[in-house]
Amino acid sequence: MQRKETTKTVEIADLSECPRDGRILAVDPGTRHVGLAASDETQTIARPVRTLRRGSWKNLLSDIKESVSEFDAKALVVGLPYAFDGGESEMSTEARDLARKLALSIELPIFMQDERVSSYEAKSRLWQRKVPLERTKELVDAEAAAIILSDFLDRLNSANT
Repeated sequence: MQRKETTKTVEIADLSECPRDGRILAVDPGTRHVGLAASDETQTIARPVRTLRRGSWKNLLSDIKESVSEFDAKALVVGLPYAFDGGESEMSTEARDLARKLALSIELPIFMQDERVSSYEAKSRLWQRKVPLERTKELVDAEAAAIILSDFLDRLNSANT
């Protein structure tokens, strides 16, 4: 198989490159599912949107592009799952790879956000809202993406004050 060379460099944007208005879409990458969340146009509130099945890269990219278009997103945030000790993990490498591929495929600034324990927090929030266990499994990834996005918005607002 021949490898394609690309001239496009991949840069993960720093906070100064984030548009100050317009929706931001967050991606919670997992091995089987990918959660999506979106902010409002003022970048104040994050809400879960949907959970995608993780299949081929082509299908995942198509689904993410469709969501970018649907929400008229101005930026993407990818959750970065560090290990509990703060070091890199196998999933950290996977998340960075996903962010790199998105940066090559989507003309938006891409950001990374520490997402340690976001899935645990998402399960806790759903449990507190008394969501049945069957529904929790369906909703946890999108809820985790909303937590990632909320943390990113807090970080963004702190950087601008």
